[in-house]
Amino acid sequence: MKLCRFLASTGHVAFGLFEGSDFIIDLSNRFRSLGEILELDDLPARLDARNFTHEKRFPLREVKFLAPVDGQEVWCAGVTYLRSKKARMAESDFSASAYDRVYQAERPELFFKSLPEKVVGPHEAVGIRSDATWSVPEPELALALNSRGKLVGFTIGNDMSSRDIEGGNLLYLPQAKTYRRSCALGPCIVVGPSEEEARAWEIHLTIERNGAVVFQGQTSVAQIKRSFSELAQYLFRCQEFPRGAILLTGTGIVPPDTFTLQNGDLVRIAISGIGSLENPVTVV
Repeated sequence: MKLCRFLASTGHVAFGLFEGSDFIIDLSNRFRSLGEILELDDLPARLDARNFTHEKRFPLREVKFLAPVDGQEVWCAGVTYLRSKKARMAESDFSASAYDRVYQAERPELFFKSLPEKVVGPHEAVGIRSDATWSVPEPELALALNSRGKLVGFTIGNDMSSRDIEGGNLLYLPQAKTYRRSCALGPCIVVGPSEEEARAWEIHLTIERNGAVVFQGQTSVAQIKRSFSELAQYLFRCQEFPRGAILLTGTGIVPPDTFTLQNGDLVRIAISGIGSLENPVTVV
């Protein structure tokens, strides 16, 4: 089952539940926020569409999907794929040993990515920094965690990155990763699959320029080195998230060093089991 935030044809922002492939059930009269839903025990059973027979329905074609966050901070885990480790070592001789060591270390790399109000939703523009020369998308499976650190669902994330800035000095990571329009999520949160099921999913990245494909890549969620419970446990260690959190789990798709995004490109990330997140690119 799939949860989403959307702009309804009536003009109001709501959150809802997919009913088949044609309708969205508006849950706004039953719950105060998407975060409140994610706190429910036995979530799949509580979200059975038969529990909402009297709620308003909207045809999918009449709604605009928004980023599926309404109070959750967004964080990232880095160097969780061997491919990511190699790419980040290659982009910076200065920081290469740090990336190698964190891939092998007990403690994962975790960093803050975005406040919820700054997250970009489906079909909204993601940004490339005007002071960067090497910008790439990072397609990632994202974990939806409630306030207790429990994994309750999955969505698609794009952790936009300025590789030349990060490669210049590891201490520039916040500037390379956290800037305006640097994080996209959507189109929905899938509730129900286990980690074992999610690890069978494939991640695909397609980048188009002027209507032509200029890069394609794919990887498997199974290639993530660390378990989801391990990543969640470290994120919540000595931390609290009263409204829950979204945790991106790292990327295993890295375009070649000669590639950089350009204004007007189109980034499409598809994860089997979830759907597709599509965003145009703009300079910020």
